[in-house]
Amino acid sequence: MKFTLSWLKTHLDTEVRLDDIVYALTDLGLEVEEVMNPANTLGAFTLGYVKSAEKHPDADRLRVCQVETDEGVKQIICGAPNAREGITVVVAKPGTYVPGIDTTIQIGKIRGIESHGMMASEREMELSDEHDGIIELSGGTVGQKFVDYLAETDPAKVDPVIDIAITPNRQDALGVRGIARDLAARGLGTLKPAPTANVAGTFDSPITVSIDDDTRTDGCEVFMGRLIKGVKNGPSPEWLQKWLRAIGLRPISALVDITNFFTVDQNRPLHVFDADKVQGNLRVHRAKGGETLTALDEKDYTLSEGMVVISDDNGIESIAGIMGGLHTGCTTETQNVFLEAAVWDTIQIAKTGRVLKINSDARYRNERGIDPAFNALAIELATQMILDFCGGEASNVVVAGEVPDTSRAYKLDTDRVQSLVGMEIAADTQRETLTALGFRLDGDMAHVPSWRPDVQGSADLVEEVARVASLTKLEGRPMARASVGVPKAILTPMQNRESMARRTSAALGYNECVTYSFIDQESAALFGGGDTATMLDNPISSEMSHMRPALLPGLLQAAARNQARGFMDLALFEVGPAFHGGEPGEQHLLATGILVGHTNAKDVHGSRRPVDIYDAKADAEAVLSAIGAPAKVQILRGVQDFWHPERSGKICLGPKKVLAVFGEIHPKVLAAMDVKGPAVGFTVFLEEPPFPKNKSATRSALAISDLQAVERDFAFVVDKDVEALALVNAAAGTDKVLIESVRLFDEFTGEKAEAQLGEGKKSLAITVRLQPKDKTLAEKDIEAVGLRIVEKVAKATGGVLRG
Repeated sequence: MKFTLSWLKTHLDTEVRLDDIVYALTDLGLEVEEVMNPANTLGAFTLGYVKSAEKHPDADRLRVCQVETDEGVKQIICGAPNAREGITVVVAKPGTYVPGIDTTIQIGKIRGIESHGMMASEREMELSDEHDGIIELSGGTVGQKFVDYLAETDPAKVDPVIDIAITPNRQDALGVRGIARDLAARGLGTLKPAPTANVAGTFDSPITVSIDDDTRTDGCEVFMGRLIKGVKNGPSPEWLQKWLRAIGLRPISALVDITNFFTVDQNRPLHVFDADKVQGNLRVHRAKGGETLTALDEKDYTLSEGMVVISDDNGIESIAGIMGGLHTGCTTETQNVFLEAAVWDTIQIAKTGRVLKINSDARYRNERGIDPAFNALAIELATQMILDFCGGEASNVVVAGEVPDTSRAYKLDTDRVQSLVGMEIAADTQRETLTALGFRLDGDMAHVPSWRPDVQGSADLVEEVARVASLTKLEGRPMARASVGVPKAILTPMQNRESMARRTSAALGYNECVTYSFIDQESAALFGGGDTATMLDNPISSEMSHMRPALLPGLLQAAARNQARGFMDLALFEVGPAFHGGEPGEQHLLATGILVGHTNAKDVHGSRRPVDIYDAKADAEAVLSAIGAPAKVQILRGVQDFWHPERSGKICLGPKKVLAVFGEIHPKVLAAMDVKGPAVGFTVFLEEPPFPKNKSATRSALAISDLQAVERDFAFVVDKDVEALALVNAAAGTDKVLIESVRLFDEFTGEKAEAQLGEGKKSLAITVRLQPKDKTLAEKDIEAVGLRIVEKVAKATGGVLRG
């Protein structure tokens, strides 16, 4: 947002120095990015008088001039066609930097004759593009600073230009008046009365306006306009042209310049149609899709379905709130104009501008929000300016829709400044600040002005008060002494569990990764996702089109990138959410790790080996143990198809309560993701293990028995297709209190086994550890448990005790 100091002073009555204004703007949250002050670059230039100008003996176009300066008469060689005796000029003495040619003047010889300076043109001092000759001044005294001369005769040329950065929540600061209001509230001057106008129409407008029903709620809320006939569209006044040039806008004509003026001055984009080129009436509606419009920038735009446009009987004439069409644009021949002021839906403007890639001043302001209550006054002020500059006669105003009601009020609690910000500001000062910013106070309720859509609660009132008072006044103070005792826990149990999973994985030797929650559709489909429910409406890129169904794809992509750079052996983990739907709550927190390649580097002892399923299983069990999962679990089959079907499993509390899965990644998945195996991994579902019933922060007592444990071995003959896990689970379930563990230690299979045990048979041997709690086991107790184990295994697997 650029504006000149003189423009600012049309709204702010102040004598404060420029440096103080610049500091205050940044302190108020309107960060100054640049100040272009001609006085800083022109300060060394002075006035001189040409006493004589003789032709250079060796160059027809050069003149040897004797110039009277504040340091006496200096000889200056000049090639300008208007260099002559008797004129007052601008002199750059040796050592002066000339910005227009990026050169510091030195004493030098030109064709053998010394020159002690330069007489400058306007372009060489970056005052304009004029470079046909040196500057000739009327008046002024020899030695006078050129900036002082300009300040007296043409102050616009030394008018500083301030460029500030506007945050998205400060729409009001996109107008010079909004900036002036902030500075006045800070105490840097007095805000001048707001301009007013009330132009009485002398006839009814032959052009009417309307808004389609499907466009009123989220397209255009109010559309106002009026016809002004008999205008003469010539150049705008010099002061307006200078202001526009100073902020980087090219003056075009009075009508266009007026709309640009209100865009910057009041944050109020307007548009003027050449009324003679409008056929019929104007209608605000949605495009059907496929229509084209040649806009004022002389580019053709193809419109998408649903974009809000303005049409007449000929078709679309304007992209609403963004840019008008070239066909109905005003020219120097325009005699009748239709002035438009409307309030557009900000979201619709942003979507349309983004799709069409149009970056106009109107779009920039309309998509951030303008003051809807100013709409009627804006059309009156603009009409008055058109009549003043271009003449003509105005019609009555035609209106479609209604100005939206933005009235709202919040309670002003003057004590909250201390609790929220830590500043002590008197209640009266707070009320004065809000009043200066345009808030209306009624008791302890603060009514928000229509130009501040960013204020949405009482906390925002505190922010406004603190911002104007200056946050630089905050003083550091020691924190209050904490009360004696143990502080209450801050982290939730799930946060503690997440942290423990992260620390345990790192302690196991894994490197933590943080990957995007978005992945490409192909990768998502490999892991059970990639459907429309998890597809993003506005993805960052085609490689990030879907929410991830698991953490494995991101880790495998990271592994592929590392392998492409020569790092083949990897241990990576991530803790984060995965998504099984697109609605809130359709996500789960996971801790996932992968091992790729081999366990360690090559060595002379041959200890290097490929990673396998048992590495992943051990690490999954370590993470489960660290987060407090029960020790007694079951290992079952039946995992997702992106795991190897024979080299994977799941850790469960019963068949439906899955705590974790582990195993080898399916070779097809590795090939699709360009990962060179072997690769194993695990995923722990952090939300699944039950939390302890005891909420106390203290640990429970260590449960340990001083009674002798007993181990007994059993060998069973079973069918060769019986899984060892089924036998182990059956044995462990015989007595869950007494049996501490069951471990498989031998498997006898193959032709020899079938020769001894029978065709289609194998032998499985287990060790059962019994741990008594209240008394030492007698032999009869041990035998009784053994008989129950044999019965339970026989019932579950059909196995018999091996003789």
